[in-house]
Amino acid sequence: MSQRNFFTGAATFVVALACTAGAASAQTCASLPDHAKLKAALIQATKDETSGLNNHMWATIVDRDGVVCAVAFSGKDRFSQWPGSRVISAQKANTANAFGLDSGSSSDGSGQANGLALSTANLFSAVQPGGSLYGLQFSNPVNEDAGYKVPSAAYGTATDPMKGSKIGGVNVFGGGLALFATGKKMVGGIGVSGDTSCADHSIAWRLRKNLGLDHLTGVGGVSGDPQRPDNIVFDIGTNGQSAGGFGHPKCLMTGDEKMLPAVQP
Repeated sequence: MSQRNFFTGAATFVVALACTAGAASAQTCASLPDHAKLKAALIQATKDETSGLNNHMWATIVDRDGVVCAVAFSGKDRFSQWPGSRVISAQKANTANAFGLDSGSSSDGSGQANGLALSTANLFSAVQPGGSLYGLQFSNPVNEDAGYKVPSAAYGTATDPMKGSKIGGVNVFGGGLALFATGKKMVGGIGVSGDTSCADHSIAWRLRKNLGLDHLTGVGGVSGDPQRPDNIVFDIGTNGQSAGGFGHPKCLMTGDEKMLPAVQP
């Protein structure tokens, strides 16, 4: 084979792989809420949660591979929310997806038989110096090319240029949640940003409920509340330490996390 034919064949092979991967991601995203459903559910969740600053919000859904499936905002246009919160919402979705586990036991009986859901709020104390997950926030860099791809006018629309790309990133304050379909099947992650981190968590929680992807009854978590296994935990004492190791600071006008809806079976 000539060198020219070798490189031509190699290039064709790479393109074929990319097309196959793209088709697989598109198929996975098709099983998740699309832009219209995400936007409608986000608008309702933002209205229903009155804690925090009552800002408009960004939301992003990623599939189990971390591919962005949909991006939306709740305001009248993309400037009605903090512009920086678009990529933050995607980072939160990626984080919740990246550090969650499906239900189901391994063949030898080890592992997380009931799955595991960690909200981004659960990671705050764990990544501080001396925490059990210190350094996690540096482990998966954000994909800047995907996050800031143009055209900017399409941000938050059905054709957001982040869609179809892996955004990466690790975010360690409230607003990111794992998505679980029926049967405790983990199908991706959702991220919300645009207000205080505590309000972000509460809005994300209501958004997940609105989308019907909160089938977490029996899923493992660190909140201590089986009806809300990945709920935010406010157990940071006056010494600045979290009693359980997964605490989150309180915010301006913090809501009552115990009043968030219980998850579904």
